[in-house]
Amino acid sequence: MAEYTTAASCARIGILLSGRGSNMVALADAVRAGKIPNAEIVIVISDQPDAAGLSKAEERGLETRVIERRGRLRAEHDREIVTALRARNVDLVCLAGYMRVLSADFLQAFPRRILNIHPSLLPLFPGLNAQQQALEHGARVSGCTVHFVDETLDGGPIIAQREVPVLENDTVETLASRILIQEHQLYPEAVGRVLSKTAG
Repeated sequence: MAEYTTAASCARIGILLSGRGSNMVALADAVRAGKIPNAEIVIVISDQPDAAGLSKAEERGLETRVIERRGRLRAEHDREIVTALRARNVDLVCLAGYMRVLSADFLQAFPRRILNIHPSLLPLFPGLNAQQQALEHGARVSGCTVHFVDETLDGGPIIAQREVPVLENDTVETLASRILIQEHQLYPEAVGRVLSKTAG
């Protein structure tokens, strides 16, 4: 990754999403407010043409692009996304509710430069339906984790975590909504931390 050693230099962030894009909004608003210093979001890519996150990105003046995966091999789909990211000289890739496992070629294109946020305290409850997993296992504490993406499912090196208590009357929806509030705070903090370490 490039070094960010002067105020004029700027980390270029690309965001991948598949749905509502609430974590993309949290990152975009944090960049705009200066909470992630010396950074800019240069593209938001979705694999779903009807993803609500696309309109939210456009409202914030961000470039958006749809790269559909329908009927395509994962490697072919990922190559097109990598090409789009490289064309914009992206330094850091942030997954924000991107519902597709990345191929090995994608990971090799951005080694230790892809971040993800997951709604559990990893390594507990990886994969889909993390909140439901927490409730079914009787967990008293859940939360969220920002981690580097590698070839394992939600198993890359952890950058930051935040705990959320599981309440006695919690449902999947109530637990998920409280975790999401913490996600929106933790993800920008973690991105800022990663970029500051790179700059150092």
